[in-house]
Amino acid sequence: MKKPDLIEKVKDIAGLDSKAAAERAVNAVLEGIEAGLQEDGEVQLIGFGTFRVKDRAARSGRNPQTGEKIKIGASKKVAFSVGAALKDKVKAKGKSSAKKGGKKK
Repeated sequence: MKKPDLIEKVKDIAGLDSKAAAERAVNAVLEGIEAGLQEDGEVQLIGFGTFRVKDRAARSGRNPQTGEKIKIGASKKVAFSVGAALKDKVKAKGKSSAKKGGKKK
């Protein structure tokens, strides 16, 4: 699902009159998550999951074109841990639907 699909789904579920209103709602939620990560380093949505800023240590790597060793500086990344309720819903959905693109035996 891509963002336009999500906007359409939010419009339908929330009973909004316009796609523009649904887009504003989706954008507001995303901006709220961004702000929470910047301010607190964590956004917890009970039952859905937790977005968390994590530190990545400096490390060494290799330039894939030249094979030369390079130093990669420390950085931050955003990680997501799925909540129990969402995990259960996805698990239940996976049991009832056929897998797409799986390996054939």
